[in-house]
Amino acid sequence: MGQILEKLKGNEWKERQIRKISDKIFDHYKNETGKVNMTFEELHIAVLLVYNDINKRLPGPHFDPPKKEQIKILMQESDINLDGELDREEFVKFITRITEDTFVTVSQGLITALAVAPTVALLTKRSTENIPGVGKVVQKLPNSVYASLVTLVIVMCQQGVENA
Repeated sequence: MGQILEKLKGNEWKERQIRKISDKIFDHYKNETGKVNMTFEELHIAVLLVYNDINKRLPGPHFDPPKKEQIKILMQESDINLDGELDREEFVKFITRITEDTFVTVSQGLITALAVAPTVALLTKRSTENIPGVGKVVQKLPNSVYASLVTLVIVMCQQGVENA
């Protein structure tokens, strides 16, 4: 039961993030153009802005936006009222669909890093005991602090490698 609740919380977090990013981009577009619907070309630009925002906010690999052909197909599928443009709610649904894989990839990478990091931390802490200068400092750190530092380094290294 607890895992189901955690998954639901994770889905709620993902939906809030997508909504926040989508609203930000849609509001920017609306303020710039004064229009409340997006044409295909405007949607393509908005998708580029959304992926730019995702790549800035989320840890993990850099995500490439979908190609124009994919955008066109998804736009047609998301255009509920069939007017050839997307309103705010259609835009949010569209962004949710094109970013589904993005959040799965981020989640898998973080889970891997967070599961491996404590073990690596304890192993490296023991192995530093005989290193002059470093060993004494590391041994004075509580295991929880040391594990947190190692986890942070692993996540940062993971981001650096994936962004390279």
